[in-house]
Amino acid sequence: MKRKLSVGLVLLLSIFLALSGCFSGDSSTNEPKEPETPSEEGKDNEEENTEPKILRLNNNEEPGSLHPGIAQGTHDSWILEHAFEGLTKKTQEGEIVAGVAKEWKISDDGLTYTFTLRDDAKWSNGDPVTAHDFEYAWKFALNPETASTYAYQLYYIAGGAEYNGAKEGADLQALQDQVGVKALDDTTLEVKLAQPTAYFLDLTSFYTYYPISKKVQEENPNWYQEAETFVSNGAFKLTEWKHKESLKLEKNENYYDKDNINLDEVHFVIIDDENTAWQMYQSGELDLVYPLPQDVIGQLVSTKDPEFQIGTDLSTYYYNLNNDKKPFNNVKVRKALAMAIDRQTIVEHVAQGGQPPAFSVVPPGIPDVSGDYQENNGKLFEENVEEAKKLLEEGLAEEGLSEFPKVTLTYNTSEGHKRIAEAVQEMWRKNLGIEITLENVEFQVKLDREKAGDYEISRAGWVGDYVDPMTFMDLWVTDGPYNDANWSNTEYDELINTAKTSLDPEVRMKAMHDAEKILMDEMPIIPVYFYTKPFTVKPHVTGIYTPINRYPQFIYADIKN
Repeated sequence: MKRKLSVGLVLLLSIFLALSGCFSGDSSTNEPKEPETPSEEGKDNEEENTEPKILRLNNNEEPGSLHPGIAQGTHDSWILEHAFEGLTKKTQEGEIVAGVAKEWKISDDGLTYTFTLRDDAKWSNGDPVTAHDFEYAWKFALNPETASTYAYQLYYIAGGAEYNGAKEGADLQALQDQVGVKALDDTTLEVKLAQPTAYFLDLTSFYTYYPISKKVQEENPNWYQEAETFVSNGAFKLTEWKHKESLKLEKNENYYDKDNINLDEVHFVIIDDENTAWQMYQSGELDLVYPLPQDVIGQLVSTKDPEFQIGTDLSTYYYNLNNDKKPFNNVKVRKALAMAIDRQTIVEHVAQGGQPPAFSVVPPGIPDVSGDYQENNGKLFEENVEEAKKLLEEGLAEEGLSEFPKVTLTYNTSEGHKRIAEAVQEMWRKNLGIEITLENVEFQVKLDREKAGDYEISRAGWVGDYVDPMTFMDLWVTDGPYNDANWSNTEYDELINTAKTSLDPEVRMKAMHDAEKILMDEMPIIPVYFYTKPFTVKPHVTGIYTPINRYPQFIYADIKN
């Protein structure tokens, strides 16, 4: 979820290369590099060691769905990223490399991508992975009857938005036939985009773009709900799922790169209490823990524990304000709440993981036309208690309110979220003289209530799906599927559309900078800080890496017994 400047330069180069492929003037074939795999050192002794290599981790929530077309959170994606594989995948440095696709061509106008799949790509049941599976999976997610909240990530494909947004009574089959993804044969997938998209190859590594087995989905629509019927195409396969307790992944012997997969099994325990997970790590029951309790992070930072690592993250911690409910329909009230939070105190004394305070929405680590996008933004608002008091008084008066009403701040169960909410609660009490109630619920419950508009203030976080400001900026377009704040601004929508359709990097980046200024001036949501990725891993575990917008990856991890 996080990355440094050197990674930003790598990502900038990746985007430049993608653009050059689109607009170079000739239809060249890209020769994607294979991901680097771990050293062969020590493999001579493998036959002597018959002990299975088992990595033990914690997943802090029960997965909401392990179907790529339906999943919507990190509690799903950490497992999906290892059980499935898309056309492309990411290296440790965030570089896009060949996955199921061994090569691809991009047309001169940047609108048509032709992917050639590996001949040896197979499903965990032994069936071949075909281009038909990709076509079927993407159209499944776009089908309005699927109700996929992430379907909008496929709107880059020609006809995708029209199919997914079909009105009642529309000819769905006709709209589906117009979607620009087609299997030309078993190993050739043709994709036509609505407009050139510099980060499209990055998107193809994201889980909504993973394939699903057409045969399995049609024979058993509920295949993804139990381990016994689960079929995937990644390095690992799901072999056990004790709901709300644990999951087990095993090495997929049908994976094309199986010879470089060292782990035999990966065991997840489902624990929403970070302190319990940390205790299990200390007692040797877990090999890697993420996330960590905030007090523990502070201790590990101060003692420089060699098992402690902090990765950079492409992620923002913020609060949704339900703009449909008084008094959050008033911009002055929203800005008052944002300006009355002491972010430095929160990151230093509560979160304690080296997080930068957030005075904008897009986090560091995304290349701009020159430099880093977030650094070029600077602070888009300031903390000012006196101004906050004035704005709150004016805003409440405009809404005909003599005092701040009773409202609830909802957060998903986590000791860390609780402590941050308590800190914000106290800051608002002290600085603005208002009282709010805190409520904790399970993560999936929180997501469902946000979608239903059944909340007043809610804790939220967003991990970038790809490395471009748009992965954050299009969240708040009018009626966007993740616009849980229910905010709308016509000028903002127009700027986002400009950024999505322009071929000029300077035009699209300026449009997003301008849109972000509007967002922070209207303040429908309150940024708190930019995440980092603090975790601990035992010294006998090697090969863990952390791409900028992913949880710790263990695909090529190893256990040294």
